[in-house]
Amino acid sequence: MWKQFIGKLSWKAMKSSSGGGGTGSPPAKLPPHLPSPRENGASPRENGATPKPNVSPPSPAAGAGAGAGAEVRSREDAFVQKVNICCAVYDFSDRGKDSPEKERKRQMLMSLVDCIGAAEEPLTETMIAACVRMFAANLFRVFPPKVRSGTSTSETEEDEPFFDPSWYHLQVVYEFLLRFVTSPLVDAKVARKYVDSPFVSKLLDLFDSDDPRERDCLKTILHRIYGKFMGNRPFIRKAVSNIFYRFVFETDHHNGIAELLEVFGSVISGFAKPLKEEHKLFLWKALIPLHKPKSVGVYLPQLTYCITQFIEKEPKLAGTVIRGLLKYWPVTNSQKEIMFLGELEEVLELTDMAEFQKCMTPLFRKIASCLNSSHFQVAERALFLWNNEHLFDMISQNRQVILPIIYPALERNTRWHWNQSVLNVTMNVRKMFREMDERLLLACQNNFQEEEEKRAATEERRRLMWEQLERSAARGHHQPVIAADASFPAPPSSARLVAPTVT
Repeated sequence: MWKQFIGKLSWKAMKSSSGGGGTGSPPAKLPPHLPSPRENGASPRENGATPKPNVSPPSPAAGAGAGAGAEVRSREDAFVQKVNICCAVYDFSDRGKDSPEKERKRQMLMSLVDCIGAAEEPLTETMIAACVRMFAANLFRVFPPKVRSGTSTSETEEDEPFFDPSWYHLQVVYEFLLRFVTSPLVDAKVARKYVDSPFVSKLLDLFDSDDPRERDCLKTILHRIYGKFMGNRPFIRKAVSNIFYRFVFETDHHNGIAELLEVFGSVISGFAKPLKEEHKLFLWKALIPLHKPKSVGVYLPQLTYCITQFIEKEPKLAGTVIRGLLKYWPVTNSQKEIMFLGELEEVLELTDMAEFQKCMTPLFRKIASCLNSSHFQVAERALFLWNNEHLFDMISQNRQVILPIIYPALERNTRWHWNQSVLNVTMNVRKMFREMDERLLLACQNNFQEEEEKRAATEERRRLMWEQLERSAARGHHQPVIAADASFPAPPSSARLVAPTVT
């Protein structure tokens, strides 16, 4: 493959140096085994003079060494020349503009991809530097401003994906970059000088591309870079954390969160046990806050996978995750609440008894509020948690704490919920508790009746007080009306109101 490069480029050089004296049609192609003109003897650079064709040949040993060096230099020059040609960037806003040049560049990029795949000798540092320079020239660019309509992002983002017109070249450049990163002929120690932190940072910025094809290519390339260049791993983790911080607390929009989480799902699975403190902080400060944005549904499967990987590595983190979910639990977004309940079930499946007992009180208070949700899907999804065998076993072993929290919500559903499906599932859950511990259920029922009577009495006192206020207002009296059971005295009517002094 390299010799074919050399033959083609050498012939182009000979043709250009002839000053166009030929007829314009190329002669027969040279056989690939023929050496280039610079492979015959020593290079002209060594003595500064033009070699004569009738010079006597050198000794066999000297000729072999000089020929090998000239072949390496020729191979390197041919490769770098092609890579430099591919650094030219064309405007794809006009499809008909520079069409021959665009096609020529694509064909040259494809030949480079084939070349690096079939190469047998390692790439030199000059060749590696040229490749990285070409990647930067083609890939690192400023995205056009996003024009958004009045509709929300979650409604339009998935319906009409944007496809970059320059993908005609970008696709081959990404393929070349992937071959470059995965090739065993690219020395990681040498390439580390050029695939450095600025290069990786600009590569991560490309994850905000609107083109899903580009994000998919970047996902694979970032994973390969993380695996090959071990010195870049801490920087990549920190840079991705910063992307998450900006997304959650500043911009509230980023196109590549799902792809970045998919990469880190495999990265987290490779963390060694016990987990480092840095990795735990990444879970608490970077992953858990990703539940806050409204667009969490776009990347929730990848986020859930990352979090469950952490819990499988260290089960004690289950309590931390559950408290984080409760912290960012939605209040007015029912669809988001349904997604949270699904993720909560996956987390509880990996939770042991000790961690479950630490957070079961606030957890089931939140579940109880979901049971009484007027949105029937939220209530139904919360009731389906009892179908999980692992969770049901933990609930049965801690029923003395959980049932008094849950029972009022179950009783209210049986009395007042409007959806028949929710009513049927609620009756089934009550039946489970009755079979589990009937005495405890009856005790909770009696407590609920007492609480309801107290609540009814309080409502009656409040109603009577408001009636008294209305009658006093109708008679024109302005004396303060205090409930009969109040434990604090009324202020005298002649008391002066004194404004606080400002010091």
